[in-house]
Parts: sequence; structure tokens; C-alpha cells
Amino acid sequence: MIDKNPLSSSEVGTLWLTYQEKTMILRILEYFIEKSDDQEAINIMGGLWQELHYYVQQIEKIFEHEGAAVPIGFTKADVHLDAPKLYDNGFDIMFIRILKEISMGMYTININMSYRDDIINLYEGLTTITQNIYKLATVYLLEKEFLTRPPNVTMPKSNEFIEDKNYLQGLMPFREKRSLNDIELGCLHHSIETNNIGLQLITGFAQCAANKEVKEYFTKGKELAKNQIRMVEEILLESDVPFSATSGSTVTTSTIAPFSDKLMMFCVYLLNGYGIVGGSFGTIFSLRNDISMKTALSTKNVYFFAQTGIKIMIKNGWLEEPPQMEDRAKIIKD
Repeated sequence: MIDKNPLSSSEVGTLWLTYQEKTMILRILEYFIEKSDDQEAINIMGGLWQELHYYVQQIEKIFEHEGAAVPIGFTKADVHLDAPKLYDNGFDIMFIRILKEISMGMYTININMSYRDDIINLYEGLTTITQNIYKLATVYLLEKEFLTRPPNVTMPKSNEFIEDKNYLQGLMPFREKRSLNDIELGCLHHSIETNNIGLQLITGFAQCAANKEVKEYFTKGKELAKNQIRMVEEILLESDVPFSATSGSTVTTSTIAPFSDKLMMFCVYLLNGYGIVGGSFGTIFSLRNDISMKTALSTKNVYFFAQTGIKIMIKNGWLEEPPQMEDRAKIIKD
């Protein structure tokens, strides 16, 4: 049931962005389902497609009821189901799991910016779906050994408070660094996990992008992901933590694009935003200042990389403009 109260600006904005993301995921799912030969993976992705398709239709109905233009998003023209397989088995569910991580964070923000019951209910429903799929994907990946768990640690036997100010130190070259705490170790492992998936994804995109500038952009992104992984590896090895991540050898040799350049650029744009938020989390909650500094610098690099991508999308007419408020100054002037 659609609420009688008009949509607020924040609700229009979040619904618009949700529509962009969900139509993109539907196109990606259609390709992955077409190319998968693992029935369990097909069942997970097929169930997600059906659920998301329903909510995309609900968003369309809300926009239509409000007399608002329905966003274009991503259509059948943005996916090429006859393209050869670009990624090996396992990558599809690994990538869907990353997308669900992004969705969980976005829904929390979206609910906080919603005021109408029907909009809140919509995001609550999407949250439940996302949590269920994330759990199914994690169990699947662990059983298939595509996903590695974070390192095990010794369980704490007592409670302590930090008394030594040197606990924060890490930048002094001749001073011994303390061992990693479990929060830092968890953030670093997650960084390797997500950057490894990003590396595989963007490597495939670089192989098959049609636009030369886009291909060069993806190639730069591939190197950026490598640098992120190297940075984290170095910190872990200094702390005698064995490197732990899935293999990067999941990209085939295909050079035929399964998706439009527009979709691939938006996908990387979305992941860049996720990387900036994740990097900020690591910067704030890492108490060793060398880790905070390296994470902050890495996040800065992702930010500038993302800005370059936005300019490419605008240049090629691929970035749909979000709804915006009236330009009062222009109306008065005219």
C-alpha cells in the first residue's frame, strides 16, 4: 500500500539510487545464471533475482504513483547473455556476497533517511533478503573452499585497559611495533578479501571493455587493487600473520564483454564508494598510527580514482542525473 503523504527529497533520492543499484545487479545476475553450471549457485542467484525484481517493480509503482519519472537504470541492452564465460566458478557467488555487503550498509542509511511507512517497509524487506542471501553465499563459499576465514587468535583470558601511550605508535622507524589487535587484524583481512575480488572483477572488465579510455581506467584500477593488497600483506607479514586470501586466478581469457561499458563503469563507481567507506572504518578503528596512516592514504587514492571514473561516465553520457530540487534563482531570472 502506498502512503498518501508525498515523498520527501531524501526518499526520492534513496529510491532513485536503489533503483540504479538493483537494476544493475539484476543484469549481472542474469549473466551469471546463464553461464553457471553449479545448480546450488544458480538457486542462490535465481532466488535473489526474483526477490530484487519484485522490489524494482515496487519502486517503479511508487514513482508512477507520485507522478515522477521512473529512472532508466540498467536494461536488457546492458547485458549480453551470449558472451563467453568471463569468470570461473565461485566468482559469481563471491561477487554477489560483496554486493550484499554494500547493500546492507546502504539500507541502514536509507531507512535512516525514510519517513513514510511504505518506504521504511520496503527497505526492511530488502534488508531481510540481503541478510539471507549473504548467509547462503557465505556458507556456499566456505563449503566449496572459495572463501578463507580470518586467522585464528588466542582467546583473551582477562580484561585490560590501555596504559601505554606507545600503543598508538607505529610510524617511528627504529621503534618496535606492537602486535596487531583483533579489530585491526579483522579489518586487514577484510581489506585483502574485498580487494582480491575487486582485482579479479576489474581485470575481467579491462580485458573486454570496448572504449579505450575505459579500458585504461580499468587497468589503472587493477594496479590500485594490487597496491592495496601489497600494503596489507606487508603489515600482516611484519606481524607474523600468514597471508590468507582466495586465489586470483578466476578470470578467463575471454575478451568479449558480457556487460556494457556503462554498466561496468557504474559497478566500479559503486565499489569505489564502498572502498572509501570501508577504508574510513579501518582508519578510525585502527589504533596503530602506521596502519591508520596507510589506510587513509589508500582511501585517498581510491577517492581520486573514483573521481576520474565519474568524469569518464559524464563525458560518455552514462551517468544518469539524480532528481534535484528546483533552481529558484534560474526560475526567477527567466
